[in-house]
Amino acid sequence: MLVTLEGLDGSGKTTVWEALRDVYPDATFTTEPTSGETGSWYGEAVYRSIQDEDADPLAELFLYTADHADHLTRVIEPALERGELVISDRYSDSRYAYQGATLAEDGRITRPLEYVVGIHTAFSIEPDLTIYLDVDPETAAARAGATNKFERVEYLSKVRDNYERLIERYPNRFVRIDATQPPEVVLERVEDVLESRLDAHRKG
Repeated sequence: MLVTLEGLDGSGKTTVWEALRDVYPDATFTTEPTSGETGSWYGEAVYRSIQDEDADPLAELFLYTADHADHLTRVIEPALERGELVISDRYSDSRYAYQGATLAEDGRITRPLEYVVGIHTAFSIEPDLTIYLDVDPETAAARAGATNKFERVEYLSKVRDNYERLIERYPNRFVRIDATQPPEVVLERVEDVLESRLDAHRKG
């Protein structure tokens, strides 16, 4: 079963992801862009582009896409074939929401969200469950510290709009959780949702 954590920067995804390690010690935990033990040079290139204010949006999209394709081959697919639970801090929906917003600002691509989704359709694996940690753009930017080009309020507003469109498109996959609540409340809600979905998955 593939579970993904999504949300704006500063929504608390990584905190939840780290806490879930104690709850599901046998699961495969991974991230996108890839880094650390599940990382590759593709992920390193993505992180370099994040710090580059002048990175070309299309080139950046394809860096992310290359990292995703490699991540699927090296980490996601083997773990799923072994019957493991996979929990990823960000996945393809981050690409749809963020790069869709970046390409909208760039202006070269018509219907950028659909364009990014279309690129991934042929090869990506759709998650079984996506937990969306919902915060407003102002809160997200304040928490994240606006340390890079993706953490500004105006930009995050466009990203959030894209997430809303994705939630409408995939209502059975997404579960929205109010991430403005205290961390322990958010984590309890995430654990409840995940355990419920796992139970249903086990029963077929």
